[in-house]
Amino acid sequence: MTLPQGRRSSTFTRLLRHGFTDPSAAERLLDDPALSAVRSDPLLLDALGATADPDLALLGLVRLVEGQEDDLSRRELLDTLVTAKPLRDRLLGVLGASEALADHLARHPRDWRALVTYESADLHPGVEEFERGLADATDPVSLRVSYRRCLLAIAARDVCGTTDVAETAAELADLATATLRAALAMARAAAPGDAAQCRLSVIAMGKCGGHELNYVSDVDVIFVAEPADGADEDKALRAATRLASHMMRICSETNVEGTIWPVDANLRPEGRNGPLVRTLSSHLAYYQRWAKTWEFQALLKARPVAGDLELGEEYVATLAPLVWHAAERENFVTDVQKMRRRVVENIPAGEVERELKLGPGGLRDVEFAVQMLQLVHGRSDPSIRSGSTLEALHALGEGGYVGRVDAVQLDDAYRFLRSLEHRIQLYKLRRTHLVPEGDADLRRIGRSLGMRTEPITDLNRAWKRHTSVVRRLHEKLFYRPLLDAVAQLAPGEARLSTEAARERLVALGYADPSAALRHLEALASGVSRKAAIQRTLLPVLLGWFADSADPDAGLLGFRKVSDALGKTPWYLRLLRDEGAAAENLARVLSAGRLAPDLLLRAPEAVALLGDQRGLEPRGRAHLEQEILAAVRRADGAEQAVTAARGVRRRELFRTAAGDLIGSYGTEDSPAEADPGALVDRVGTAVSDLTAATLAGTLRAVVREGWGDTLPTRFAVIGMGRFGGHELGYGSDADVLFVHQPREGADEQEATKAAAKVISEMRRLLQIPSADPPLLIDADLRPEGRSGPLVRTLKSYEAYYRRWSLVWESQALLRAEPVAGDEELSRAFIELVDPLRYPAEGLGEDAIREIRRLKARMEAERMPRGADPTLHTKLGRGGLSDVEWTVQLLQLEHAWAEPGLRTTRTREALAAACAAELIPAQDAAILDEAWVLATRVRNAVMLVRGRAGDTFPSDGRELAAVGRYLGYDAGHVGDMLDDYRRITRRARAVVEERFYGAS
Repeated sequence: MTLPQGRRSSTFTRLLRHGFTDPSAAERLLDDPALSAVRSDPLLLDALGATADPDLALLGLVRLVEGQEDDLSRRELLDTLVTAKPLRDRLLGVLGASEALADHLARHPRDWRALVTYESADLHPGVEEFERGLADATDPVSLRVSYRRCLLAIAARDVCGTTDVAETAAELADLATATLRAALAMARAAAPGDAAQCRLSVIAMGKCGGHELNYVSDVDVIFVAEPADGADEDKALRAATRLASHMMRICSETNVEGTIWPVDANLRPEGRNGPLVRTLSSHLAYYQRWAKTWEFQALLKARPVAGDLELGEEYVATLAPLVWHAAERENFVTDVQKMRRRVVENIPAGEVERELKLGPGGLRDVEFAVQMLQLVHGRSDPSIRSGSTLEALHALGEGGYVGRVDAVQLDDAYRFLRSLEHRIQLYKLRRTHLVPEGDADLRRIGRSLGMRTEPITDLNRAWKRHTSVVRRLHEKLFYRPLLDAVAQLAPGEARLSTEAARERLVALGYADPSAALRHLEALASGVSRKAAIQRTLLPVLLGWFADSADPDAGLLGFRKVSDALGKTPWYLRLLRDEGAAAENLARVLSAGRLAPDLLLRAPEAVALLGDQRGLEPRGRAHLEQEILAAVRRADGAEQAVTAARGVRRRELFRTAAGDLIGSYGTEDSPAEADPGALVDRVGTAVSDLTAATLAGTLRAVVREGWGDTLPTRFAVIGMGRFGGHELGYGSDADVLFVHQPREGADEQEATKAAAKVISEMRRLLQIPSADPPLLIDADLRPEGRSGPLVRTLKSYEAYYRRWSLVWESQALLRAEPVAGDEELSRAFIELVDPLRYPAEGLGEDAIREIRRLKARMEAERMPRGADPTLHTKLGRGGLSDVEWTVQLLQLEHAWAEPGLRTTRTREALAAACAAELIPAQDAAILDEAWVLATRVRNAVMLVRGRAGDTFPSDGRELAAVGRYLGYDAGHVGDMLDDYRRITRRARAVVEERFYGAS
């Protein structure tokens, strides 16, 4: 029938007002003969308008009415729909929220009657009620039909607000329990012989075990079995495996009624590689010996649900003590946090912002934080052991393990995010955790959550607000109560007990939790602005400290820096307002001894940490300019050198801090991907700094003793790593001294003056003070320690012409002027070039001599008891191996290859490769070993505060070296294995390229 235009317009408007997005289509559906009896009933239109998607609800209703068997059934449905408000709200609510359940009702039109009952037991059914609902199922097909009929009732209570999100999740878990029991019963009935041989228990894990299941989710399980009385264990396990496999197929396989959900047993010991079913003793043996931290975390949710429940309870009771001692495992917190980060990293980049479960600020952040706290404190407090996230969060708040305000905010956020997840999955009953992008989907979801005015805008705003809360709180959640434990709280406010705070600090890796609590109390107590800002910063800082190898040192260092600078307004402002400064400070303070020692001698250097550019090393010209200006202003040589050493200390801190932060990475910038770049940066920076310090010291000594002009021209030549721009943090400055008496000056007096300059430079650079000393080593001079400390250029010429040995030519490969008279420096380099780059290369005798010297050094200079596979300087494939191999190439070929005329090892190796003097693969192997050995030496100095050529023996120091080199906590064994492997390969190249072995 065609309606008049005026009436059509009126209906069209009414439909728009009731929330229909396609009024024309809705009009056609309302005109369907199936709805003729109720078309004009105003209650129907109001009820449709109250649904999440009125268009979808109306379409589903028409399909349901049309699907009724006869007129009598159709009339019964429509009469009940009009007269019974509970049914009307439930049925239309489901039809407006779930296309999948509308499809089910269209296929099974009698199932609408499941929504009619409104008894008290129907409001909150449990496992028994669901078992009755599934009782008629006799095969996998009928089980699916019965399952969806029960699901229909759960969804109806959910969308109508009869149950909240926690109750809905519990009902879904109870329905899953009943379904697993029904499926196992079918499997047992199909194989009574197998059933008679074994006791099989099904342990629910994950969200099903925690009584907080989604609409569509894998149901995680673990199987445990024992032989029945008199049965053989192997046969019983095979029988139990067949039963378990059949049960899984009944639930998971797709038939004409689709699937229920996948049953996932991958949380079992050894995952997919392990047996599907184990005995209890086999489970126990695995968890005692092999289980990783995450596996104990997963067991928090373990709950027996089907099969032999007595065996299941025994399983849970047997493993519980292991679960509640998991927090005592080394690197517990780090392991949990690392796994969380790995989950986020595996999300496709285009989905991160829409990922509701796994993304930052998502459901998993709340769950991980709660589970971590449960594992730490559940051993001593059974009240927080619930498998339910919301119940556990409430108990943690009540017990003071989480701040009450934080607990309430996280509870609200978690409930919202789970509700959003439910509505997303309910639409098509598909397993997804991605927030849809389409306006129609967002509108339906927003309306289903009660947002009727601006559903899309309001939904996005609420979603972002709640994820922001979770992001802000989930990591601080672990640390903030530690401050409350030592702070003044409002009356009645719960706090961590001292023992609970110690437990948490031990779990975080603190070796001395009592001292840590004292530091926290000193930092956070009081009503001053300083204390207030530090209370805000400390929860974040504690997390960064815990992510290091030495949290105790980090916290102690922060207290010392704050004690020194806390009254300066710029310091607290820097940490509060410069996002990178606080994290950079935490990384530097907890990474070892050297950088904190340098910082604590002059805490104002913390200002360098606020700007990434502040951590970039300054060039030699800039450093020399600053140091020479300080020397000019100083009143005497001692004061001048003190100023120069102060600059050196500050710049060493700058270099060390930049190196540490580049090696560790931060939340905003990843670690430096090229370790060679880090090595070159440190080597150049420390070498330039040493050269500038020597130049300033030389200027100060000459000015004090002789005014502007020394009676002899004087130059300092860098040797060894200094000349090669490869100094490490703990390196001495290897040098040669050369002078040339000025015209008319007495040579003997000039030599005395030069010797006095050297003596005074050494003294001033080693005076005990707050600044690290700079040791000058001149042992590479002609005749070594037996020869004069300084020579004239003519003396060097005479010596090299008459007495020079091949090792001295090799040492001169590194000679480079670093301070003093430039003209004299150039003359010295012109003198030694023919020695270090001999025309036509080396003769066979010289090559044999170099090899003999190297072999002798390996045999005689290795420290007694040192592991030659781990000694970075003299060990197999270490620095000496690589450098002597490169230097032999230079001595043989630099006369013909200008690229080899460099003092830098890596540069010379690259030049040799470019000249095809060494294969690219061999060059890469040598370069990798040299860079690694150099980084290990730098790491040892950074961690221990003193130089060393071997890995530390102390476990915590070794772990800190590992963190610097990019190894996660608990992987020092991998680090040592990698070092041995890389240097073993380098030694093989050395044997061939240096020793000539085929």
